[in-house]
Parts: sequence; structure tokens; C-alpha cells
Amino acid sequence: MNTKPFFACSSLMIALVLAGCSVGPDYHGPGKTPQVNQFARLPQSGVNTAPGVARWWETLNDPQLNTLIAMALKNNPDIAIAQARLRQARAALDGQQANEYPKLGADGAALRAKLPDSTGITSNNPLNMYANTFDASWELDIFGGTRRAIESARAQAQASQESLADTHVSIAAEVARNYLELCGQRQQLAVLQQSIALEQQMLTLTQQRYSRGAANDSDVQRLVTQLETTRSQIPSLQNDITNSLDTLAFLAGKTPGELDQQLNNVIQLPALPAQVNVGDPTTLLRQRPDVREAERKLAASNAEIGEHIADYYPKVNFLGNLGFTSSSTGNLWQRKNLSWMLVPYLQWNILDFGRIKSQVASARAARDEAQASWQKSVLSALRDANGSLSRYGQQRQTVMDLATVTHAADRASQLMQQRYKAGAASLIDYLDTERSRLSAQQNQISAQTQLVTDFVAVQKSLGLGWQS
Repeated sequence: MNTKPFFACSSLMIALVLAGCSVGPDYHGPGKTPQVNQFARLPQSGVNTAPGVARWWETLNDPQLNTLIAMALKNNPDIAIAQARLRQARAALDGQQANEYPKLGADGAALRAKLPDSTGITSNNPLNMYANTFDASWELDIFGGTRRAIESARAQAQASQESLADTHVSIAAEVARNYLELCGQRQQLAVLQQSIALEQQMLTLTQQRYSRGAANDSDVQRLVTQLETTRSQIPSLQNDITNSLDTLAFLAGKTPGELDQQLNNVIQLPALPAQVNVGDPTTLLRQRPDVREAERKLAASNAEIGEHIADYYPKVNFLGNLGFTSSSTGNLWQRKNLSWMLVPYLQWNILDFGRIKSQVASARAARDEAQASWQKSVLSALRDANGSLSRYGQQRQTVMDLATVTHAADRASQLMQQRYKAGAASLIDYLDTERSRLSAQQNQISAQTQLVTDFVAVQKSLGLGWQS
């Protein structure tokens, strides 16, 4: 038997494998990103272009908030879901990588059979037969279909890693927003209760004046209406507080009411840093997990094209079999009972009526979709960041304007109090000035609450809140 052609063919196949030939387009990145050096809506004050802080909530110096976010990042169900998906993707990658290596199996059998007497066999009847077989198979990845599948699975696992990071970003921002809203709601409730006490005092004094004929009934009814209107705001505000507490419990992986005691004394809004680090658009696109996730999905889709193109070409498998068969276990492993087989196996879909072509076309379309999705994520990231920065800058100005109003109301209240003590103003005039002061204070609290939640929105839009 002339073995030269066989070894020549085998050598050629091995050379092709070692050459690492992979059909399909190689991935060279997602393409050009928008060349923007600075955010278009960057506020004129209160921010700088230094890199953002990953654990941005710690800049608020609120230990309770830090504890809540740490609890949520550990116990939130969405975090557990993202972690499980990451483990699935990594397991899928391990499975694809295993396809590069041979498969080996083993079988064993023991047979005992009695033949009919009519066969004429009298000795060794019943018959005993023992067999052990080892099977091996290996597909030569000549055209890189398996390597492309591994490339796709690796990119998918990396996309799942980015999805987990994006979940961290969202959870941290949601916890902070609800916590800050809870602080604002409780401050609003405290001021509202002061307003109710003040309006009740004004109503009592007016009723006393009415009883002496110094005031008319319309004055009494106006104050009654005002008092009841203010009181009607209490249930809605208390419901908002309850919803905030329950939302925080849910985000932290707790049941409703489980955090009530822990958050019982939360009321003061934390102070914002004087300057907020926001970086630049280039840094933004590099640190936003959703943008990186879209890029990894694009890489996976690109690799799948080559995986399907490889189906156009022949597949070469080596099948091997090694077995021992004997009528007794004592001499089963002797050389004379050995049998073996080695089969190079060629498979080629020469005519499939366009099935492979349709799969390749579908993979190319999926790659184009992933490309468009990446572009969308980039533009969305820039829009989110610019929008949140614009709102933060405008709200910061609103807070400063309302601070001037509140300061003026405080000053007016002080002056009226002095006039009242000097007998130059009535108690009703003083209480009315106090009511205006409390109203200005409520507006200030509402604006300050909105500002700190806008600060949270800025951090989320910048993709901060995760660590590698």
C-alpha cells in the first residue's frame, strides 16, 4: 500500500490548520465615533472637565446613602439576573472553546447468550462475550468556522460583562434618586406642618376678632379654606414618602417596611460638591457600559458571518476506534483481541438550494443592525449627557434665584417681627409674613431636591457607578 498520498494530504491539512485561516470579515472596530471635544450643553459654572468619580455618591458625604447603595449592589434582583446571564455567556464560551479539541468516548459491554441446540454447537454454549471500545473524533477547523464561533461567544460574554456594569450604573442612580427624594419629601412635610400650625393660629385670631366685630365672616372663611387646602396636601405627601421607602426597600432586595426603622431619621438633603467632575465626550463614550456592550455585540455579529461562510467549504473529520473483544475477561486486553480503525471523513454541502447563502445574508443583516445599534447608543449617550448637564445648570441657577427669594422672605419676617414687638404691626400681619416665608422655604426645598436628583442624572448619563 502506497501511504505517500495519505501523508501528503494529512500534512497539507495540518498546515492549513496551523496557518489559522478563517473565512469571513475580520473585525477592526465599530467605526469612527463623533469627534467632539467638549459637551455642547456644558454649564458655565459648577462643573469642570476633570474625569468623573466612579463612586460618585461618596462625594455627597452621606453615610446612610452609601450604605443603601452598597446593600442594593449586593442584593438587588436585577444585579443577580445580570450576574447569572454573565455566567451563562461564559459557560457558552467554554463550550465553544471545547469544540477545538478531540472528543473521546468509551464503551463497555458484556454478553451472555444461549444458542438453540439445533445449531449443533455444544461446547461453549451459553456463549460469553466481553468488549471495551474507545471512540475518538476530531474536526479539523480548516476554514475557521469554530474559531469564528469562539470569537463570537467571547464577544457575547464581554457584552454580558458590560450589561452587568450598566445594571450597576442604573441601580446606584435609582437608589440615590429615591433616597434624595425621600429627604426632600420629609423636609417638605416638616415645613407643611409648620404652615398648618401657623394658619391655624391665624384662623383662631381671626375668629376671635370676628367674635368682637373686628373682622367679617369672609375673612374667617378665607382662612378656613386656606387651612383645609394646606392640610389636604399632607396625605399625598405621606403617600409619596411611603412609596419612596418601599422603592428603596425593593432596590435593596428587601420587603416593604423592612427599611422604615433604618431610614426613620432621614430628612436632611446632602450638600452637593462645589464642582462636579464631568470629563469630556471621548471619556463618556469610553466609560458608558451600554456603549461598550453595543460594541461587543457588533463584534459578535461580525464573527457570526465567518461562522456561516465556513459552511460553504468542506469539513474534514478524523474518526478513530480502538477496541478489545474476547470471550473471557482474563485475556480481554491481549494484543490478539485488539481491533482499530482510523477514518478521515469528508463532508461537503455542495448543493443545499441556498440554505447557507440565506444564513450568511441573515448574519450580514444582523451585523448591520448591530452596527446601527452601536451608532444609536453613541448618539443617545451624547444626547443624555448633554441634556442632563443642561438641566443641572439651569436648575442650579433656579436654586440660586430662589435662595435670594428665601433670604428676602427671611429678612421681611425678621423686620415684621420687630415691628410687631414694637406695636407697629398686628399679629395677623406678622403671621401672614411668616406664611410667605414658609412658602418661599417650600419652593427652595423643592428646587434643591430637583437639583440633587439632576446631579444623580448627570452621573448616570456619564456612565459612572461601576468599577472594573
